[in-house]
Amino acid sequence: MRVLLTGAHGTVGTALTAHLGDRHEFTLFDRRTVGEETMWDGTGSHPHADREAITGDVTDADAVHAAMTGHDAVVHLAGYPRTDGSWAEVLENNVVGTRTVLDAAVEVGVDLVVFASSNHVVGGYEQELAPDIYHGTDLVVDHTAPFRPDSPYGTSKAAGEVCGREYTERGDLRFVAVRICSVRAPRYDHPYGDAERGVHEGRWDRDSGAYDEQVARMKATWQSRRDCAALFDCCLGFDGRFDVFYGVSDNERRWFDLDHAREVVGYDPADSGEAWSAPPR
Repeated sequence: MRVLLTGAHGTVGTALTAHLGDRHEFTLFDRRTVGEETMWDGTGSHPHADREAITGDVTDADAVHAAMTGHDAVVHLAGYPRTDGSWAEVLENNVVGTRTVLDAAVEVGVDLVVFASSNHVVGGYEQELAPDIYHGTDLVVDHTAPFRPDSPYGTSKAAGEVCGREYTERGDLRFVAVRICSVRAPRYDHPYGDAERGVHEGRWDRDSGAYDEQVARMKATWQSRRDCAALFDCCLGFDGRFDVFYGVSDNERRWFDLDHAREVVGYDPADSGEAWSAPPR
C-alpha cells in the first residue's frame, strides 16, 4: 500500500517506518528534514536515512495536496505533540492541519485516513483518579466513553476526531482514530522509560517516589514501538467507515480498552508492562 505519512520524523513516525517499512511504501512528509529531526535518540540507524522525504507543513494546502496525490491512504501524525501547547498553537497545527489533510484526501481520492489522536482526549479520567489508577483499576475507558480532554491539546485531538466523523458522515472518506497512549523513542521504549529519562535529566533519583510513580503510570499506559506499528498496520487494513481504537500494549494495569481493537481490526499486542521488573542495562 502507498501511504503518505505526515509528521514522519517524530516518535511514532519512526516506529512505523522501522517496523513496517517492508509492508508499505511510505512517503515521508514533515516540516523538518531528517537532519533537523529531534525525536530520534541515535539508537541504531535512523529508519528514514535512506528514504525519500518531502519537506512541508500540514497547514499548507498546496503542499499537502501535491504530496497526497497517488497514495492509497494517509497516516496523519503531524501536529503539536504535547499537552503544554497554547490554544493558538494547537488550533493551527492540530485542527487546521487536520482539516487540510482531510480536504486534500477528498480532493485527490484518498479513501482512508488513519489519525493520530491521543489518550488526552479522555485524560480527565486519569486526572481525577491519579495516582491510584496507576496501580490497577476496574475502570475501562473504551471508544464509547465521553470526551474528557485534560488540556487544549486534548481538546484539539477530540476536534480532529469530530472532523473525521464529519467527513465520513458525508461519505467522503473512511477514518480511524488511534488514541495513542505512551510511545517513546528507542532508548526509552520500555515501562521504565519515563522514570529513567527523569533520572538522566536530573529531575529525580531512582530511589524516589517520583521515579516509582512514573514506572507505575507507564506500566499502565505504555505501548511498545512494535505494538504501535502493529496497531497502525491493522488500521491500514480497516474496512469500516469510522472507528476509534486505543494505542496501548497488553498491560495488566491499563484502563484503556483493547477488546474493541482486537475484535474489529485484529490488533494483538505482543508486549506488557508487567513483563519488566527493572529497566534494561
